Amino acid sequence: MSGSALSLALIALVFAALLTASAIPVTYPLLVKYALAKPNARSSHQVPTPQGAGIAVIAATLIATSTLIWPTPGREIPTLVLAATLFIAAVGFADDLRPIPILPRLALQSVAVAAVLFGVPAELRLVPACPLLLERSLILLAGLWFVNLVNFMDGLDWMTAAEMVPVTSAIVILGLNSDLPVEVTIAAGALCGAMLGFMPFNRPKAKVFLGDVGSLPIGLLVGWCLLELAYHVQFVAALLLPLYYLADATLTLLRRMLRREEFWSAHRSHFYQKATDNGFTVMQVVSRVFTLNVLLAALAVASTTVRSSAVAIFCLVAGFLAVAFVIRSFARPSQPI
Repeated sequence: MSGSALSLALIALVFAALLTASAIPVTYPLLVKYALAKPNARSSHQVPTPQGAGIAVIAATLIATSTLIWPTPGREIPTLVLAATLFIAAVGFADDLRPIPILPRLALQSVAVAAVLFGVPAELRLVPACPLLLERSLILLAGLWFVNLVNFMDGLDWMTAAEMVPVTSAIVILGLNSDLPVEVTIAAGALCGAMLGFMPFNRPKAKVFLGDVGSLPIGLLVGWCLLELAYHVQFVAALLLPLYYLADATLTLLRRMLRREEFWSAHRSHFYQKATDNGFTVMQVVSRVFTLNVLLAALAVASTTVRSSAVAIFCLVAGFLAVAFVIRSFARPSQPI
């Protein structure tokens, strides 16, 4: 990525941060009136809190990205990515207002993920030896899972920011030394800025939540960015960046399935949620998650900067060990260290 592209990504970051910070106070009264989240079995909050700040986050991200990309000849955010993001945000907003049954909800989310994949050129492959239809079908399932796991993990104040700010920052940095499309790095910069603009309002104890209108499209956009990383031969980085979310959500799902629980229903079984039950404060949990994600981001950058299989394997192993350490500390019924 050229210096000019990096400058555009940084401008997108600042622009989106200002847009988000300006829009949330304007929409807040409406969210209080129409989108109040009442505590349930999954909640970490005890009092009704408005949700739906994701409207501002996603609008700011798309406005900043589109404004900086479309005027430049030869550069455009894929139309299907934009349309899919708006569509899944609408699905999330509808679910925030009135819960949608699980099967229709998954079907609608699948449409959004499929739209993103439909716009990917056929020549872009992860495993060339694998039939294209099979590869894209597996990516569709992975994308659907990623969209939902971001939603599942958005259950604590500042949690999504502690994940997405390091991840999106790293994607911008990774664009410096690769042929990653400029629209990906600018979109990542814009989303990073939007999350920074959202953070003051979500600081524990939060005044407002993202809601599904925010978490679902964030999952879709970041999933698209990670897929582009993988397509441009940065597989290890694409795995390392979301590794904590992948591990916590996937292990929790498997554990609930083995226990024959209704894994699709609201719950408080994630490791980060168990941590608050085991004596950690919200700030201690998100601080550890943020620190872990900064480490994972550094490992992701190192895995691509040094062109060596040994270094890539070392970074991957180090990332898995770091995630395992944090998850184990969250799961232990003892005072936090």
